[in-house]
Amino acid sequence: MGPLKLIAVETAADRNRFIELPYRLYASDPHFVPPLRGEARALISGLKGNPWFEHGRARFWLVERDGAVVGRISAQIDQLVLTHMGAGTGHWGMFECIDDAAVADLLLTTAEDWLRSEGMTRAQGPFSLSIWDEPGLLVEGFDSAPTVMMGHHRPYYQSLITARGYAGVKDMHCWGLKIDQPFPEIVQRIVAASERNTRLKTRPVDKSRFAEEAALILDILNDAWSTNWGFVPLTPGEIAFVGKKLKPIVFEDLIRVAEYDGEPVGFMIALPDINELTRDLDGNLFPFGWAKLLWRLRRPQVKRIRVPLMGIRKSLQGQRVASLMAFQMIEYIRRDAIANYGADEGEIGWILDDNGPMRSIADAIESKVTRTYRVFERAL
Repeated sequence: MGPLKLIAVETAADRNRFIELPYRLYASDPHFVPPLRGEARALISGLKGNPWFEHGRARFWLVERDGAVVGRISAQIDQLVLTHMGAGTGHWGMFECIDDAAVADLLLTTAEDWLRSEGMTRAQGPFSLSIWDEPGLLVEGFDSAPTVMMGHHRPYYQSLITARGYAGVKDMHCWGLKIDQPFPEIVQRIVAASERNTRLKTRPVDKSRFAEEAALILDILNDAWSTNWGFVPLTPGEIAFVGKKLKPIVFEDLIRVAEYDGEPVGFMIALPDINELTRDLDGNLFPFGWAKLLWRLRRPQVKRIRVPLMGIRKSLQGQRVASLMAFQMIEYIRRDAIANYGADEGEIGWILDDNGPMRSIADAIESKVTRTYRVFERAL
């Protein structure tokens, strides 16, 4: 085998090779869901395609051997991370690699050297590119396909990363459950109590006021999650970007807003597992994939529904009404997921390993951890 060659991604051709590597590495993996190439390209295209670059900067590299790409990585510095997670915290991510320690070591060394040259004192990863994209490395749950907006990785990646001296700093779990049957009796009693509370109301989102509803939900999110590990607030530009990205897969009956005394104070977002609808497109929307996807999204029928986000304003957290509205939203979305989308499985997550209230909710509806993603850290 020839020597390894490090390439800084600077040209359109290099970006294309960066994007294409996972399709080749996972070609034989039955659980790999090819990401849409347009979304993958936008993620790394700079400010013109991703408002994360309003407050962050990143570098990207490839490793080549004998003319073939055998690894890739990003390194990034986010001003919001420095503010909210601590000075000196640099991130790396988008890590893909053949099972070769020398390739992994060159990738990680390169990312660390750049972070160190920029004044960072510790490296965390993987983040692609932020905690709002695909955080963490899959370390448990390789036996099923990921749901929409979740990552999938090779089992050997963990050993390549820990060999470099990294240790796990935070775990994020996905919880799976059957939803084609009623929740336990205690949950049903809580839902009944919530329906008797005249101060509490949950409503579907109004897609005709999509921008307004998206801004409302993400404002609640920024408040509700503000003390969580890894939290960085979404900026107005990112809120608009996320709203535009999610609009085609938003269905009014799967997103609920909770109001208390007429004031919006909580929300729950559920999404059909769009991975089930895009898997056979091989990451391509053109020439015919876009038409196929639009047709499938008219009345999507899926096996799984994922709840990626849920939050209640901090002023109500820990109060009984927060529990009432949480279970009411969960139950109402469960009913509609079955009736309107044919789903029989649900996934909640990710949930931080130390998020006691959300773990309690997951336990109450008899869900189980199905996948675990881990963030690693190393001093520089």
